[in-house]
Amino acid sequence: MNKILRNSLIPVLALTCIGNAQGQQTSAIGQGKIVLLDYYFNNEYKKDASGTLHRFHYTWEDKANSGFSIWGDIFRQAGAETKSLESAPTAASLAQASIYIIVDPDTDKETAKPNYIQPNDIKVITDWVKAGGVLLLMGNDSGNAEFAHFNQLASKFGIRFKEDRYNLVFNNQFEQGAFKVPANHPMLTTSKKIFIKELSTLAVSKPARPFFTDKGNVIMAVAKYGKGTVLAIGDPWVYNEYIDGKKLPAEYENPQAASDLAKWLLKQVPARKK
Repeated sequence: MNKILRNSLIPVLALTCIGNAQGQQTSAIGQGKIVLLDYYFNNEYKKDASGTLHRFHYTWEDKANSGFSIWGDIFRQAGAETKSLESAPTAASLAQASIYIIVDPDTDKETAKPNYIQPNDIKVITDWVKAGGVLLLMGNDSGNAEFAHFNQLASKFGIRFKEDRYNLVFNNQFEQGAFKVPANHPMLTTSKKIFIKELSTLAVSKPARPFFTDKGNVIMAVAKYGKGTVLAIGDPWVYNEYIDGKKLPAEYENPQAASDLAKWLLKQVPARKK
């Protein structure tokens, strides 16, 4: 099991911008919960100055703009443990997880030998969700994610990534990627305006339903499946570049939204039977 899962060792950041925005400490809502991030279907590497290959792109360890290090800190600040899965999911590896996150599966342009989602992977994942798992699927815009196999998984829950490119943003014209959060949104409870650019919109059918829409386009969808929950979002929009408080104007509350998302996912985890 140790060869499959490994703990993230990133130190917890202060996350001052999030703490100040919320005005309170994050609760221990994640106590005893494991957030498992896929490193198998998303399996990208790049060379450093010395020519050594390093994993990057939507990982807990990646502290550059492309990483999830800040979002990982948010989960850990909430009391959860973050881990990564470097092999195909199995019943044994998912048994430990409360939340399983699959982000931006690789195309053959991104990885020499992509690991495509296979029928057995779909069975393992759907069985796990049915038993109470919380699954987050994050896509990307057309050309920047592998959709054919990803949609075979998503369709089991009534969701399809439409492979389009919504909210095109030119240079720093941030308003082109703006979304206003409706009042009393069940997930985005502390953020009123967020920025997501160049995403895939979603098509939904039962058991899925729209969870966040814009001008009739589905941006996020949610499905209850057995005892579990599935959330799909058209972009990996909580990576460091857009939640570190440096690039976006302050009116875009992506740091708060990243915290809202983490808390909502943790709240969907069924209570353990005593």
